[in-house]
Amino acid sequence: MDTFTGASGHRSVRLDGAPHPAPFPQALIDAFRARPELPAFEHRSRAVTRGEVLELIGRCADGLRAAGLGPGKSVAVATGVTPEGFAVLMAAYAVGCRVTALRPGMPPAQLAYVLSGGIDALVADEAGATPELTAAAGGVTVLRLGPDLLDAHPKPVGELTARGRPDDIALVTLTSGSTGRPKGCAQTYRSFTLNWAWQPARWTERTRRLAAGYRRFLLFGTLSSAVVFEHLGVCLLRGGTAVIPEPPLVFPQVFERHRITACLMTVARLHHVLDVLRTERVDTGSLEVLLVAGSPLAPHRLAEAARRLGPVVHQGYGQTETGMLTLLTPDDLAQWPDQVYDSVGRAWSGVEISVRDPQERPVPAGTTGEIWARTASAMAGYWKDEERTREVLRAGWVRTRDVGHLDGHGFLRLTGRARDVVIVNAVVHYAGAIERALAAHPDIDQAYVVGAPDEHTGEAAHAFVVPAGGRDPDLDAVRALVAAELGEASVPATLTVLADVPVAASGKPDKRALLSRVPGPRETS
Repeated sequence: MDTFTGASGHRSVRLDGAPHPAPFPQALIDAFRARPELPAFEHRSRAVTRGEVLELIGRCADGLRAAGLGPGKSVAVATGVTPEGFAVLMAAYAVGCRVTALRPGMPPAQLAYVLSGGIDALVADEAGATPELTAAAGGVTVLRLGPDLLDAHPKPVGELTARGRPDDIALVTLTSGSTGRPKGCAQTYRSFTLNWAWQPARWTERTRRLAAGYRRFLLFGTLSSAVVFEHLGVCLLRGGTAVIPEPPLVFPQVFERHRITACLMTVARLHHVLDVLRTERVDTGSLEVLLVAGSPLAPHRLAEAARRLGPVVHQGYGQTETGMLTLLTPDDLAQWPDQVYDSVGRAWSGVEISVRDPQERPVPAGTTGEIWARTASAMAGYWKDEERTREVLRAGWVRTRDVGHLDGHGFLRLTGRARDVVIVNAVVHYAGAIERALAAHPDIDQAYVVGAPDEHTGEAAHAFVVPAGGRDPDLDAVRALVAAELGEASVPATLTVLADVPVAASGKPDKRALLSRVPGPRETS
C-alpha cells in the first residue's frame, strides 16, 4: 500500500479552542438529514432535494463498500458536474477512501501516471468514461456510476456515517502536469474537517455574511477543482441551491436567466462579462456575491466591475495547497475606497499571514517579502513528492511562493510570484510588478509578461497587452511609464498587442501559449 510522508513538524491544529467538529463529511450529512425537503441542486431545471441526494450518496456508498473500498483504499473519480457526480464523491469520503478527482481533458500520459499510482478503483459516469480514460485504466477496477453503483443498489441499506480516519489522506488534488507527472496536493480528513467551508457551526460573522449570498450558486466547470468544491460546500451548508444550467453557459446572461445570487469565476471570465456589459443591457440584479479568483485583478478592472455590477464583487486569494487565504469584500471597498483596490483583502477566517525575508524571518508591515500562510485546513504535503513537500511546508506554515506585503490594516498586496521572475543580466525582475506598471497606462486593459532566453542578457522580459476600449496604445509611452515606475532595466524587450489573451483549461491566462508567441529575432515589436 502506498504511504505518504509529510514535512517534519507539520500538523493540523484546532481553531480557537472550540470543540472538535464532526469528521468530514458528517456536517453535510447531518444538515441534509435535518432538512431533506430543501432543494440541494437545480440540474437543468430539475430540482433535486437534499433527501434525494442523501439517498444517492447512500447507494453509492453501498456500492463502494461492496467493491471492497473503505479506509486505506484509493478511488479515482471522473464525473461530470451533476448531482450524481457530487454524490459519488461524498460517498467515497463517507466510507473513508483516498479520493483523486480527475480533471476533464487530462492527456493519456497523465491519466496513465495517476492511475498507476496505487489506485484501487476508478469510478466514471458516461461523461467521464472517455476512450482515453478506459485505455489508461489498465488493470484498475472500473466501476460505472450508473450500472455498477446506482443501478446495482436501488435503495441504500448501509449506515451513512463518516468513516474517514483523521490522519488518512482524504483527497489528492492534481494541480499541474507539465512533465507528465501531475503535482498532487494531499489533504487529510482532519484538514477537511477543519476547513472553513464545511463546518457551519464554526462560521464567524464574516463567514456567515459571505454565505448569506449563496442562495442560488452557479455551479459549472468541474467538481475536481478544489476551489469550486470549497464554495459548493458553502452553498449547500448555508441551505442554498447549486444551479447547474443546460450547457452552453452564456455569460453574463446566465445570471439573469437563472436568477443567480452567487458565482465564482476567473479574472478572464470577468473580463468577458465586463466586455458584454459595455454594449448590452443584461439584468445582473440578482447577484449578491461575485467572487473573482485565480489570478490578479487589475485595480481599474475591479473598479469597473464594482461600478457595473454593484457592491457584490469580492476578490479572493488562495491556493490549492491552502484553500482561500484572503478576501477583499465590497464593505472593504466602501470603507477604504482610495486604499484597497490594489489589494486581495485581509486574512480569511482561521488563516494567519506572515510576510518573510529570504532568511525566513518576518518583516514589518509595508515590507515586501514571500507570503507564508498557516491554516488548519492546509494540505499535508505533495503526494509522493517529499522533496517538494519539504520546500513548501515549514512547521505548520505553507510557503505560497508569492511575493507581497501587508499594510497597517492587514490588507495583503501581491507583487509577484517568487518563481514568476525574469532574470535579466543577473538581476531578478518580477513579472507581476511589470504587469501592474503596464496595466496602469490608460490605454492598456490587460498586461502579461513572460521570460524567454536571450543570448545577450540571459533572459528577457516580453509583454503582451490588450488595449482598453479598442484604443491604439502608444507603445513608446507605455515603455516610458514602466521605466518611470520600475527603472529602465524593467522595460520589456518586446511589447505585443493582442485582441485577447489565450486562456488555459484552468481559466487562467495561458502564459505558455504567450511564450510561444514571443517575437523572433527578425520580428519587430
